[in-house]
Amino acid sequence: MVDPEVLERIAARRAELDGLEEQLVKQLDQVRAERDELAVAERVLARMSEQIAGERAAVAPASAEVGGRAVLLVPHRDDSVDEAALPGDYRRILAIVRAADGPVQVRAVGEELGLQVEVRGKLEPLRAKLVKLADRGWLHKRGDGKFTARL
Repeated sequence: MVDPEVLERIAARRAELDGLEEQLVKQLDQVRAERDELAVAERVLARMSEQIAGERAAVAPASAEVGGRAVLLVPHRDDSVDEAALPGDYRRILAIVRAADGPVQVRAVGEELGLQVEVRGKLEPLRAKLVKLADRGWLHKRGDGKFTARL
């Protein structure tokens, strides 16, 4: 004959395991629901990232590789090219020249940008950018070396 105490222990353990199984089923349902939500979020994020990348590519300046380094190209100015196509530092330079009352020297633009204008070597890269903007039609370089904005 089977001991009634053993049967009670078996029944109690079975009830305990049934309760645990119920908790685990609920947790599993919650985990699956969250995983489904994450999958949807990933798809939405991927779609948005593609869309944003497409928008940035349409506005971003063209890039090229020179000596193994990526460099930004400054486009020639024409009706189809917006100022937004310029790299950020070139847009800042253009804004400074436009805000000036008249023709500006490289030194004045450098001061406005917060460069050490006393050090000639700090102004030469800026001068190159101003000349590039002038060569591409965004600025006008006068004979005296000063720059003005094109209208």
